[in-house]
Amino acid sequence: MSTVRITALLFGQAREFAGATTLDLEVEAPATVATAFDALKTQHPKLAAMERSLLFAVNEEYASPSHPLADHDRLAVLPPVSGGAGSEGDFVEITREPIDMAGLRARLLEGESGAVVIFDGVARNNTKGRATLYLEYEGYAEMAVRTFEQICREVHERWPINRVGIVHRLGRIEITESSVVIVVTSAHRKVAFEACHYAIDRLKKIAPIWKKEYFEDGAVWVSNQEGNTGAEG
Repeated sequence: MSTVRITALLFGQAREFAGATTLDLEVEAPATVATAFDALKTQHPKLAAMERSLLFAVNEEYASPSHPLADHDRLAVLPPVSGGAGSEGDFVEITREPIDMAGLRARLLEGESGAVVIFDGVARNNTKGRATLYLEYEGYAEMAVRTFEQICREVHERWPINRVGIVHRLGRIEITESSVVIVVTSAHRKVAFEACHYAIDRLKKIAPIWKKEYFEDGAVWVSNQEGNTGAEG
């Protein structure tokens, strides 16, 4: 009986349930995302509890459960997202270092731009009155960069802006530090505001990045929705 050998990549709470970041799987052919996840559930039954909310990606592209798998494919198991260089002149990056907002602004600003709009998502010190100590962000970096590039393309299609920059930080974020910065330059302010607003909302919906919030009495994975986290980003 033939089989398909793949690598499963697990993120966020799925990683914690499986107790591993990567797992090698051998699935009976013809293999699909669904049959591969069934194999994962057999090995790690806790994953079944979150099955209905999971998203999947194959080789850094979102994929449905029926998507076929081939030898050496990378299957990413992604908790719900709730929260390099792009096209010419744009800039996207995943970093573990503090975000250089002034440097990003200078990189994107050109003489024909009359407006620069910046969204700076920072970690705040509480969630609904509960004191937050710090945040941690985890992400599928390669896929996140592709997602940022997609958002830049969408912004250019919708508004006559000049350049877009998206930088997201992973790892530990202290209170008041930036987790995500988006910069939009354009000739006029109105389109820059609209494009920047769209970009952060779109990032929250589709970027494979997850947030964990730490309190004195524990830590929780939180939905990346405004008003429900310890950061605006």
